[in-house]
Amino acid sequence: MVGPFGFVVIDKPAGLTSHNCVSRLRRCFGLKRVGHGGTLDPAVTGVLPIALGAATRLLPYLPGDKSYRGSIQLGRTTCTDDLEGEVLTSQGWPALSANDLEAALQSFRGPIKQRPPQVSAVHVDGVRAHARARRGEYMHLPTRPVTIHSLEMQGWDPNTGRLDLEVHCSAGTYIRSLARDLGEQIGCGGCLANLCRIQALGFHIGEASPLPEWPNEVHARSQILPPVLPPQQALKHLAAHEVSDTDREDWRCGRRLQLPNGLGSVGETVMVLHNSGQMLGLGLIEADDELRPKIVFDARG
Repeated sequence: MVGPFGFVVIDKPAGLTSHNCVSRLRRCFGLKRVGHGGTLDPAVTGVLPIALGAATRLLPYLPGDKSYRGSIQLGRTTCTDDLEGEVLTSQGWPALSANDLEAALQSFRGPIKQRPPQVSAVHVDGVRAHARARRGEYMHLPTRPVTIHSLEMQGWDPNTGRLDLEVHCSAGTYIRSLARDLGEQIGCGGCLANLCRIQALGFHIGEASPLPEWPNEVHARSQILPPVLPPQQALKHLAAHEVSDTDREDWRCGRRLQLPNGLGSVGETVMVLHNSGQMLGLGLIEADDELRPKIVFDARG
């Protein structure tokens, strides 16, 4: 494989779209094939994993759960369910103790049904909801099942109505919807004040690097680019099968490999690694412990 192959983890700054970050890294690394995992709203900061080169083929296999830290503003509702949008209602909030807030949060833990925000990436009749919302349309978006694995209160300021939370949730969960629904349940309205994603697709904020500047002729050579992490680092949730030179050649030719007993069950996906640590691809376990190639990097012919 030619060129960088792996993942870059960016600490996305506020004010940029995820696509903006991809475009910049495409230019910095001189690659056409670059993709991100998990869109972040422009106002949201934090972990944005970006795949380089052939690693883009691995994006569908990364773990989907995500974690966030953020603040909810009680007493206000907006058209976007965050402070960026037009204010729809504004009122005071009730006197709330920590126990009151814990009781309110409890109903949002575990599997729940959630209605996406009007300004979201959900498709409605083939058009993104945010595009229709910006044309002034209101859509009746159906609720969707999501899971909030943990929801912990980090702080509460009764003077400003700000509630700080940490959330670990399934893919497809909208923290803006959580803010809206929590405010509705309390009876005063609510919207998202700020948000940082601290974990996504198996990568943590501690692994994230600042987004590099746009390259130009003056400093292109001297600019320090973020490290490229090996692709297997994002796939630790999968079983791994290490192969020798002989098996590597069979794999590159698309032949099935024999697995040791007990590595996994039929239908499970397995990472295939060379004993040097090189990522060779992904396979699917079939009957009789055979591994059928599913993604083969550096294939022959």
